[in-house]
Amino acid sequence: MRHHQEGCCKGEGHHHGGCEHRHGRGGGRRQRFFGHGELRLVILDILSREASHGYELIKAIENLTQGNYTPSPGVIYPTLDFLQDQAFITISEEDGGRKKITITDGGAQWLEENREHLGHIQERVNARNVGFELRKNPQMKRALENFKAVLDLRVNQGDISDAQLKKIIGVIDRAALEITQLD
Repeated sequence: MRHHQEGCCKGEGHHHGGCEHRHGRGGGRRQRFFGHGELRLVILDILSREASHGYELIKAIENLTQGNYTPSPGVIYPTLDFLQDQAFITISEEDGGRKKITITDGGAQWLEENREHLGHIQERVNARNVGFELRKNPQMKRALENFKAVLDLRVNQGDISDAQLKKIIGVIDRAALEITQLD
């Protein structure tokens, strides 16, 4: 089960030269779905509920992200190697050659010590899932693209004063407040 690759993720694995990147149907590189080391916590959290196998972990993460991210074996297995090296999981061979992955007491303790960080990861995943759903609506997608284009023109490509920037921030804050107050 040694699929370890060296590089920026130190045991998190690589996919096409990156670390835990989501590759969408449109091709091209996307923002990382999980930050460095976060996939370890997500895997331990899944294993804290029940022992699993590599493929089942991949599917559980895909379900967690509502299909917006599916980690490749090149990401999962090096992460499992790291967790095993840290004695956070054990991997045992079952009949039929499948490998059963179980969290250890040390893994459960490390998970508990990082419970707050896991909560932040789960909040961010939920928010991104909502964002992915919103962008499936053509009108919402158009509005978001329009918003980004206007911001890019005003903020990044023009000379903007501190007063103008303050006004733009105020408009964004007011729009956010107005959206939260919708029935």
